[in-house]
Amino acid sequence: MSGTASLSDQSAGARPAGSRAGASRSASAELDPIEQVGQAFKGAMAALRRLRGRETHHPGELSDAQYSLLFSLRGHDAVSTGELAEAADLSPASATEMLDGLAAHGLVARVRSDRDRRVVLTSLTPRGRDLVEERRARIEPRYRAAMAEFNDQELLAAAAVLDRLRGLFDEFADERRSRG
Repeated sequence: MSGTASLSDQSAGARPAGSRAGASRSASAELDPIEQVGQAFKGAMAALRRLRGRETHHPGELSDAQYSLLFSLRGHDAVSTGELAEAADLSPASATEMLDGLAAHGLVARVRSDRDRRVVLTSLTPRGRDLVEERRARIEPRYRAAMAEFNDQELLAAAAVLDRLRGLFDEFADERRSRG
């Protein structure tokens, strides 16, 4: 997975095809690396919000949030609603409503846990698994192409940075909850 541009080349102003220019390149080049990571993260989150905000809700099509629930089930036998809600960044109530709809369309099966009857476990049906794999087959080549210019070490470093940011934001959220 090696390519010609390194992670440092990217942060110095080179942009992959199809990306949107946020701050000016000269202003970005003046930032220290930590600030550049912050700006890149904010830019990625803004792009994700734009993607979700421009979702079209055509009859019979699933939303990105619904796909997120389905993808969270991939590779698992059965997952609780609470775990799915957290993985898909949804409230438990929203996840429950969406899962009920997905069950009505035959994409997931929902059963009460034998160990705790209060817990509802969800799993993909064969139809749901086929849908997830079809979407994955469409998206994964583009994702891999976008990452192809980075070597494994750079990708692992990026993953570590994102994990650290996730942990930091979880700490902030816990602090807010504890303050009331």
